[in-house]
Amino acid sequence: MKILYAIQGTGNGHLSRARDIISVLEKKGQLDVLLSGTQADLTIDYPIAYKLDGCSFIFGQKGSINFLKTLSRTNALKFINEVKNLPVEKYDLIINDFEPVSAWACYLKGKDCISLSHHSAVLSPKAPKLNNFLSQYLYKKYAPVSKEYGFHFDRFDNNIFTPVIRKQIREANICDQGHYTVYLPAYGDAELYNFFSTFSNTKWQIFSKHNRSPFTLGNVQVRPLNNEAFIESMASSTGIICGAGFETPSEALFMNKKLMVVPMTNQYEQLCNAEALKRMGVPVIKKLHKKYVSSIADWIENGKVIYVDFPDITENVIDMIIDKHTANRRVIDYAWEEQAFNIGSVSPV
Repeated sequence: MKILYAIQGTGNGHLSRARDIISVLEKKGQLDVLLSGTQADLTIDYPIAYKLDGCSFIFGQKGSINFLKTLSRTNALKFINEVKNLPVEKYDLIINDFEPVSAWACYLKGKDCISLSHHSAVLSPKAPKLNNFLSQYLYKKYAPVSKEYGFHFDRFDNNIFTPVIRKQIREANICDQGHYTVYLPAYGDAELYNFFSTFSNTKWQIFSKHNRSPFTLGNVQVRPLNNEAFIESMASSTGIICGAGFETPSEALFMNKKLMVVPMTNQYEQLCNAEALKRMGVPVIKKLHKKYVSSIADWIENGKVIYVDFPDITENVIDMIIDKHTANRRVIDYAWEEQAFNIGSVSPV
C-alpha cells in the first residue's frame, strides 16, 4: 500500500504531531511525506519526498499574523503548478494535515483525501468555536477533503480524538525547578523581554522564533527555539504561557503544568482553541498588555493545574482510517474507541 502523508509547515504544531504519526504510518505501507510551507522551526527525521511552497501564513512580531508579508510571499501561479504536478493518483491512501497542495490536487483529480488534523476538529459543529462564517468557510476551502478526523482537547464528537502526545513528551522527566516557560512566536524579542521583565520576582525562560543569539538580562532568559531545550524547559517548569495553538497547550496539560494562553490576534483557530481551553478552566488573556499584568500575577500566585487524560491511541486511529478508507480491510476491535470516548474529562486541582 502506498501512502502519502501531507503536512502543513506553518508553525511547529503540525510537525510535532507528525513525528509520531510518521512512525506509525511507515509500518503500514510504503510512505511518502509531503511538507509545504515556510514557517516551521522544527524538522522531522524522515525523508521528505515533496518539499513545496504551498501557502503559508507569516508570523508578525506584535501578536498577530503579518498579512502583508503573507500576501507578498504567496505565489499563486507556483501554487497552481504544484497542485497540477503532484501525482496523487499513484497513492492508495492520502492523509492530510491541513495541507492545501495535496488537498486541491485530490479535489481536482477525484481522489479521496482523508483529513487527520486539529483543524478538522475545530470546524466540527460540536466543538467550541466562535461564530465567524467567513473564517469557517475559508478554512474549509483552504484544504478541501473528503473525510475528516480530528484531534482536540476533548472528545467533542465521534470523529474527534484526544491529542497526539509525542513520545519525547510522554517520556520526559517532569519536575518543578521554579521557572516559567514562554513561547509566543507572534511577538518579537523586545516585546517579550519588556513585558515579562516587569515580573521581577519570577524566572522566565522565553523561547523565541525570532532570536538567533540567546541572552539573559536579570530574571529573563531569551533563547532560540530548539526542540530538546524547549521540552526540557517545559518539563522542569512551574507553568507555561504560550499561544493558543494546539500542540504546546496539549503538551503543557499532559505534563500537569499550570497553563495560560495568549491567542494570536485575528487567528480563527487560536481564538477557537482559546474558547475551548477557557471552558476547561485555563485562563486566557487577549494580548501582552499592561492591563493584563494583574491577571498574570494572580495566575503566578494562585493558578491551578487542569488535570487531563490523553491516552496514547495514535496507532489505533491510523488503523481505523486504513480499515475504513482502503482495500486493506481487517477485523479490528474498536473497543478502544468507546473507552477513549469516555476519556477527556478535566478537573482543576
